[in-house]
Amino acid sequence: MPHFIHESRLLKTLDGPVCGVDEAGRGPLAGPVVAAAVILQKGRIPKGLNDSKQLSEGAREALFPQIMEMAVGVGVGEASVDEIDLLNIRQATHLAMSRAVGALAVPAAFALVDGNDAPALPCKCDTLVDGDGISLSIAAASIIAKVTRDRLMVRLHGDHPGYNWIRNKGYGTAEHMAGLKQHGITVHHRRSFAPIRNLLTDHNI
Repeated sequence: MPHFIHESRLLKTLDGPVCGVDEAGRGPLAGPVVAAAVILQKGRIPKGLNDSKQLSEGAREALFPQIMEMAVGVGVGEASVDEIDLLNIRQATHLAMSRAVGALAVPAAFALVDGNDAPALPCKCDTLVDGDGISLSIAAASIIAKVTRDRLMVRLHGDHPGYNWIRNKGYGTAEHMAGLKQHGITVHHRRSFAPIRNLLTDHNI
Protein backbone atom coordinates (compact mmCIF):
# COMPACT_ATOMS: atom_id res chain seq x y z
CA MET A 1 0.00 0.00 0.00
CA PRO A 2 1.18 3.54 -0.62
CA HIS A 3 2.87 5.46 2.19
CA PHE A 4 4.29 8.93 2.87
CA ILE A 5 7.90 7.90 3.52
CA HIS A 6 9.41 9.31 0.33
CA GLU A 7 7.65 12.63 0.78
CA SER A 8 8.65 12.88 4.46
CA ARG A 9 12.31 12.26 3.69
CA LEU A 10 12.34 14.95 1.01
CA LEU A 11 10.47 17.47 3.15
CA LYS A 12 13.26 17.34 5.74
CA THR A 13 15.66 18.84 3.19
CA LEU A 14 13.38 21.18 1.24
CA ASP A 15 11.94 24.64 1.80
CA GLY A 16 8.81 23.91 -0.22
CA PRO A 17 6.25 21.14 -0.75
CA VAL A 18 6.55 17.86 -2.62
CA CYS A 19 4.03 16.83 -5.25
CA GLY A 20 3.24 13.43 -6.71
CA VAL A 21 2.77 13.22 -10.50
CA ASP A 22 1.06 10.56 -12.60
CA GLU A 23 -0.77 10.26 -15.91
CA ALA A 24 -3.72 8.46 -17.42
CA GLY A 25 -4.25 7.55 -21.04
CA ARG A 26 -0.93 6.61 -22.60
CA GLY A 27 -2.35 3.53 -24.28
CA PRO A 28 -5.80 4.40 -25.69
CA LEU A 29 -6.47 4.92 -29.38
CA ALA A 30 -8.59 8.00 -28.73
CA GLY A 31 -8.61 11.03 -26.47
CA PRO A 32 -5.89 13.11 -24.82
CA VAL A 33 -3.33 12.01 -22.25
CA VAL A 34 -4.06 13.59 -18.86
CA ALA A 35 -1.62 14.16 -16.01
CA ALA A 36 -2.14 15.32 -12.45
CA ALA A 37 0.11 16.73 -9.73
CA VAL A 38 -0.99 16.54 -6.10
CA ILE A 39 0.56 18.02 -2.95
CA LEU A 40 -0.51 16.26 0.24
CA GLN A 41 0.07 17.32 3.82
CA LYS A 42 0.64 14.79 6.58
CA GLY A 43 -2.45 14.62 8.75
CA ARG A 44 -4.73 15.67 5.90
CA ILE A 45 -4.59 12.64 3.64
CA PRO A 46 -7.78 10.86 2.51
CA LYS A 47 -8.05 7.26 3.66
CA GLY A 48 -8.00 4.52 1.05
CA LEU A 49 -5.60 6.09 -1.45
CA ASN A 50 -4.07 3.56 -3.81
CA ASP A 51 -2.97 3.10 -7.39
CA SER A 52 -6.05 4.07 -9.40
CA LYS A 53 -5.85 0.78 -11.31
CA GLN A 54 -6.34 -1.10 -8.03
CA LEU A 55 -9.53 0.81 -7.20
CA SER A 56 -13.05 0.43 -8.53
CA GLU A 57 -14.60 3.26 -10.48
CA GLY A 58 -16.87 3.97 -7.52
CA ALA A 59 -13.92 4.15 -5.13
CA ARG A 60 -12.05 6.54 -7.45
CA GLU A 61 -15.10 8.77 -7.79
CA ALA A 62 -15.52 8.83 -4.00
CA LEU A 63 -11.87 9.72 -3.40
CA PHE A 64 -11.73 12.42 -6.09
CA PRO A 65 -13.60 15.14 -4.14
CA GLN A 66 -11.78 14.19 -0.93
CA ILE A 67 -8.42 14.73 -2.62
CA MET A 68 -9.59 18.00 -4.13
CA GLU A 69 -10.74 19.23 -0.71
CA MET A 70 -7.90 17.99 1.49
CA ALA A 71 -4.83 18.41 -0.73
CA VAL A 72 -2.62 21.47 -0.41
CA GLY A 73 -2.69 21.75 -4.18
CA VAL A 74 -3.96 19.88 -7.25
CA GLY A 75 -2.87 20.60 -10.81
CA VAL A 76 -4.15 18.96 -13.98
CA GLY A 77 -2.63 19.12 -17.44
CA GLU A 78 -3.30 17.38 -20.70
CA ALA A 79 -1.78 16.92 -24.12
CA SER A 80 -4.19 16.81 -27.03
CA VAL A 81 -4.50 14.17 -29.72
CA ASP A 82 -2.82 16.58 -32.16
CA GLU A 83 0.11 17.00 -29.76
CA ILE A 84 0.36 13.23 -29.30
CA ASP A 85 0.50 12.73 -33.06
CA LEU A 86 2.99 15.56 -33.52
CA LEU A 87 5.36 14.81 -30.65
CA ASN A 88 4.80 11.07 -29.88
CA ILE A 89 3.09 9.73 -26.78
CA ARG A 90 6.18 9.86 -24.55
CA GLN A 91 6.87 13.53 -25.21
CA ALA A 92 3.17 14.38 -25.01
CA THR A 93 2.93 12.65 -21.64
CA HIS A 94 5.90 14.68 -20.38
CA LEU A 95 4.22 17.83 -21.66
CA ALA A 96 1.00 16.99 -19.80
CA MET A 97 2.99 16.35 -16.62
CA SER A 98 4.80 19.67 -16.93
CA ARG A 99 1.47 21.44 -17.41
CA ALA A 100 0.02 19.68 -14.36
CA VAL A 101 2.90 20.76 -12.11
CA GLY A 102 2.71 24.26 -13.56
CA ALA A 103 -1.01 24.39 -12.74
CA LEU A 104 -0.45 23.92 -9.00
CA ALA A 105 -1.66 26.95 -7.04
CA VAL A 106 1.17 26.31 -4.59
CA PRO A 107 4.49 25.83 -6.44
CA ALA A 108 6.16 22.50 -5.71
CA ALA A 109 9.80 22.39 -4.68
CA PHE A 110 10.15 18.76 -5.79
CA ALA A 111 8.12 16.19 -7.72
CA LEU A 112 7.89 12.44 -7.34
CA VAL A 113 6.95 11.02 -10.74
CA ASP A 114 5.52 7.59 -11.42
CA GLY A 115 7.69 5.41 -13.66
CA ASN A 116 11.35 5.52 -14.67
CA ASP A 117 11.31 8.28 -17.28
CA ALA A 118 11.90 11.73 -15.77
CA PRO A 119 10.15 14.59 -17.58
CA ALA A 120 11.34 18.19 -17.70
CA LEU A 121 9.29 19.89 -14.99
CA PRO A 122 9.16 23.38 -13.45
CA CYS A 123 10.85 21.86 -10.36
CA LYS A 124 13.38 19.17 -9.57
CA CYS A 125 12.05 15.63 -9.69
CA ASP A 126 12.79 11.97 -9.18
CA THR A 127 11.08 8.89 -10.55
CA LEU A 128 9.58 5.97 -8.65
CA VAL A 129 8.84 2.73 -10.48
CA ASP A 130 5.32 1.64 -9.56
CA GLY A 131 5.15 4.91 -7.64
CA ASP A 132 1.35 4.93 -7.60
CA GLY A 133 1.52 1.83 -5.42
CA ILE A 134 4.11 3.12 -2.94
CA SER A 135 3.69 6.91 -2.72
CA LEU A 136 0.49 8.46 -1.40
CA SER A 137 1.06 11.64 -3.39
CA ILE A 138 1.50 9.73 -6.65
CA ALA A 139 -1.49 7.52 -5.81
CA ALA A 140 -3.61 10.64 -5.34
CA ALA A 141 -2.34 12.02 -8.66
CA SER A 142 -3.19 8.76 -10.40
CA ILE A 143 -6.78 9.00 -9.15
CA ILE A 144 -7.19 12.65 -10.20
CA ALA A 145 -5.74 11.94 -13.66
CA LYS A 146 -7.81 8.79 -14.19
CA VAL A 147 -11.13 10.27 -13.05
CA THR A 148 -10.56 13.48 -15.03
CA ARG A 149 -9.80 11.57 -18.21
CA ASP A 150 -12.61 9.04 -17.75
CA ARG A 151 -15.13 11.85 -17.32
CA LEU A 152 -13.80 13.50 -20.48
CA MET A 153 -14.21 10.29 -22.48
CA VAL A 154 -17.76 9.90 -21.20
CA ARG A 155 -18.53 13.41 -22.47
CA LEU A 156 -16.94 12.60 -25.85
CA HIS A 157 -19.06 9.44 -26.01
CA GLY A 158 -22.11 11.70 -26.10
CA ASP A 159 -20.88 13.16 -29.41
CA HIS A 160 -19.56 9.86 -30.80
CA PRO A 161 -21.64 7.01 -29.32
CA GLY A 162 -20.60 4.41 -31.89
CA TYR A 163 -17.34 3.47 -30.13
CA ASN A 164 -18.64 2.90 -26.58
CA TRP A 165 -16.07 5.22 -25.03
CA ILE A 166 -18.36 5.43 -22.03
CA ARG A 167 -17.13 1.94 -21.21
CA ASN A 168 -13.73 1.46 -22.87
CA LYS A 169 -12.50 5.08 -22.39
CA GLY A 170 -10.81 5.02 -25.79
CA TYR A 171 -8.80 1.81 -25.37
CA GLY A 172 -8.66 -0.55 -28.33
CA THR A 173 -11.28 -3.04 -27.21
CA ALA A 174 -13.17 -5.28 -29.62
CA GLU A 175 -16.20 -2.99 -29.47
CA HIS A 176 -14.04 0.06 -30.18
CA MET A 177 -12.43 -1.65 -33.17
CA ALA A 178 -15.86 -2.69 -34.45
CA GLY A 179 -17.00 0.93 -34.13
CA LEU A 180 -14.00 2.09 -36.13
CA LYS A 181 -14.83 -0.31 -38.95
CA GLN A 182 -18.47 0.76 -38.96
CA HIS A 183 -18.23 4.51 -38.34
CA GLY A 184 -14.67 5.41 -39.34
CA ILE A 185 -12.12 7.60 -37.59
CA THR A 186 -12.99 10.72 -35.59
CA VAL A 187 -10.97 13.83 -34.79
CA HIS A 188 -10.36 12.31 -31.35
CA HIS A 189 -8.46 9.29 -32.67
CA ARG A 190 -4.66 9.18 -32.50
CA ARG A 191 -3.52 8.84 -36.08
CA SER A 192 0.06 8.00 -35.07
CA PHE A 193 -1.06 4.85 -33.25
CA ALA A 194 -0.70 1.71 -35.39
CA PRO A 195 -4.35 0.50 -35.42
CA ILE A 196 -5.58 3.93 -36.55
CA ARG A 197 -2.65 4.47 -38.93
CA ASN A 198 -3.33 1.09 -40.52
CA LEU A 199 -6.99 1.95 -41.03
CA LEU A 200 -6.01 5.22 -42.69
CA THR A 201 -3.61 3.37 -44.98
CA ASP A 202 -6.17 0.70 -45.84
CA HIS A 203 -8.71 3.36 -46.80
CA ASN A 204 -6.15 5.70 -48.40
CA ILE A 205 -7.38 8.59 -46.25
